[in-house]
Amino acid sequence: MTNPFLSVPALKNINIKNEILAGLTVAMTMIPESLSFAILAGLTPLTGLYAAFLMGIITAIFGGRPGMVSGGAGATVVVLIALASLHGVAYLFAAVVLAGILQFVVGACKLGRFIRLIPQPVMYGFLNGLAVIIFMAQVAQFKTSTADDAPWLTGNVLYLMLGLTILTIGIVWLLPKFTKKIPASLVAIVTLTLLVFFFQIDTKKVIDIATVSGSLPSFHFPLVPLTWKTVEIILPFSVVMAGVGLIESLLTLNIVDEITNTKGNSNREAMAQGGANIVNGFFGGMGGCAMIAQTLVNIGAGARTRIAAIIGALTILFIILIGGPIIEQIPMAALVGVMMVVAITTFEWVSFRLITQMPKADIFTLFLVTAIIIFSHNLALAVFVGVIISALIFAWDNAKRIRARKSFDAEGNKIYEIYGPLFFGSTTSFAEKFTPQVDPTKIIIDFKESHIADMSAIEILKKTTTKYQDVNKQVVLRNLRADSIRLLKNSKSFEEITIEQEENQKDTL
Repeated sequence: MTNPFLSVPALKNINIKNEILAGLTVAMTMIPESLSFAILAGLTPLTGLYAAFLMGIITAIFGGRPGMVSGGAGATVVVLIALASLHGVAYLFAAVVLAGILQFVVGACKLGRFIRLIPQPVMYGFLNGLAVIIFMAQVAQFKTSTADDAPWLTGNVLYLMLGLTILTIGIVWLLPKFTKKIPASLVAIVTLTLLVFFFQIDTKKVIDIATVSGSLPSFHFPLVPLTWKTVEIILPFSVVMAGVGLIESLLTLNIVDEITNTKGNSNREAMAQGGANIVNGFFGGMGGCAMIAQTLVNIGAGARTRIAAIIGALTILFIILIGGPIIEQIPMAALVGVMMVVAITTFEWVSFRLITQMPKADIFTLFLVTAIIIFSHNLALAVFVGVIISALIFAWDNAKRIRARKSFDAEGNKIYEIYGPLFFGSTTSFAEKFTPQVDPTKIIIDFKESHIADMSAIEILKKTTTKYQDVNKQVVLRNLRADSIRLLKNSKSFEEITIEQEENQKDTL
């Protein structure tokens, strides 16, 4: 494994100032989200901040993608809300530990690379749906509290928060046109905080969500019975949490890869996410995964190394121990404005332009994934459905492409030259190509431009050859690939079927 820390020569090419300022900005944007989701899950506010620190520091050091930010993400926490309400917080922490173990195993078994099989329309849908969720979560801050049924702000309080939010968005949008030496998001947060403080503006602040002061996280073994019954209770929740966390983390890794034109290590990231969640469960953190919004804030602020994420995590710890009273005075409008800009920039607006260029099936998949995320907030389900739909569409397209060119050789034998893969989706079309009753006594099925892919293909090939044998006609298989021959031999379903690799080479199964 490569050293997780930067080498000395590499430090010469790093803008340390950008890394530090990006880390500070990320910390500011993580606080309200971590607090909100902890409260939503029925946990103490510090549980969310502990997760932000523990996830952040561990994945920053040991993760597979410099520039990524992890913390107490709502995507994973919402999975565990029902578990906490039914069985208690101790079971939630136990589930976080088990989810971390599952994630670590996925990385150790090098299964993280399979995330790269996710099609582009699913990626676009994931980003668009997530952008809408991030934006709507900020709109919810215009309520009097975090409760779903809380009333909306009204009167001067509403107008003040709207004005401050618009001012924040303006700073974030306009400042980079003049200078990029300081992250615009950090400037906006500091400016709004000073403005509210010196002019004593009565507006919603971080302290209105919860207090952020506390102590160092301490080790606590989850107080649950060490029995198989406990495993049965937490396993379903842990599996879903592990899946959601890995999907969001590895998709975030892919997105950062595209932005920075570099390549991260998905298996290493999976192990780091798993290790971080294991530590979370034992140290009172609510668990989490990569946070795409904060990652984009980090990358947008100029961060390209692990330094920024480490600074962000240490800043969270500093805030917990010392800086809470200051952070509590940050106006929510500043954080809302920053995150709204992140949502707008996260949305893949190019996907609308591609609608006229993309296949209809891809457009359908894109909008389906987006809709599932918006209405269910279940990122894992959306990605899973998107991948399944894309796979079925791919199978259907390939099933339609199988065809057979028919001809006769000098000896009067009929040759079927097969084009396209023979698999479960194309078996019906394959069977319809043959006419055993009218064909000559010997036919040759040429697989030079095809191959046998699965058990369905073997079964239909067996049925086809049997139909010819029933009328005392011979079938010869020609130009089979090595893997196809191996499948036929392993199936043990064929007897005395001749295989021709070349005209002078013959074999019998």
